[in-house]
Amino acid sequence: MLILTRRIGESLVIDNKVTINVLGIKGNQIRLGIDAPKDVIVHRKEIQDRIIQSQGESNPNSDAIDS
Repeated sequence: MLILTRRIGESLVIDNKVTINVLGIKGNQIRLGIDAPKDVIVHRKEIQDRIIQSQGESNPNSDAIDS
């Protein structure tokens, strides 16, 4: 895991496609702005976990190994 320190107004760039800007800090929360192409899906982790869980429930044999 890469760990970076950023201040308000600073950014980081991923793969020359996605820019993450630190917009603000209030208490233990950080406000981020994310600029990404439309084909890049961006979700909060808890939303992504729910999506994966619901996909597994709709296809219960998705983890089955063919023998």
